[in-house]
Amino acid sequence: MDCIIRKWRSDDAKSLSELLNNKKILDNLRDGLPFPYTEKDALDYINAMLNADTNSVFAFAIEYEGKTVGSIGVFRQENIHSKTAEMGYYIGENYWNKGIATSAIKQTCDFVFKNSDIIRIYAEPFARNEASCRVLEKAGFDCEGTLRKNAVKNGIVEDMKMYAKIKSAEQ
Repeated sequence: MDCIIRKWRSDDAKSLSELLNNKKILDNLRDGLPFPYTEKDALDYINAMLNADTNSVFAFAIEYEGKTVGSIGVFRQENIHSKTAEMGYYIGENYWNKGIATSAIKQTCDFVFKNSDIIRIYAEPFARNEASCRVLEKAGFDCEGTLRKNAVKNGIVEDMKMYAKIKSAEQ
């Protein structure tokens, strides 16, 4: 089963707010997202992504069987890291374990490598998030190590993993 990545649309706000009103998802994302997550929050995010610098922000809705089921974004870093970008993503819980995240990550990396000068994409999942680590490995990312005591989430000091994918000569 495959998915597609596409630009966000304002009519994705309802689906996005439903997806992010799930603590299992929020507990694996960075802080800063409101809970509950309203349609207005979703629309504000969608508008920000649609108006972002297209050379620095590559943000997509993940669609599966005609439904918006997740989000994926690649964000260019600055200064000496200007050819490096960080990836973040999530899939709605009802769509876990279907290969959707792996497919979306592969598609997004291909798009970014083909349409920009970015040469390295990295992701930093919590070390406890074994499913996300497996997804990155299946999508061709290499684990470069563990970032010990790298974050505080929900009051708990967390280790994170550093995964990266390097642009190949064919891309």
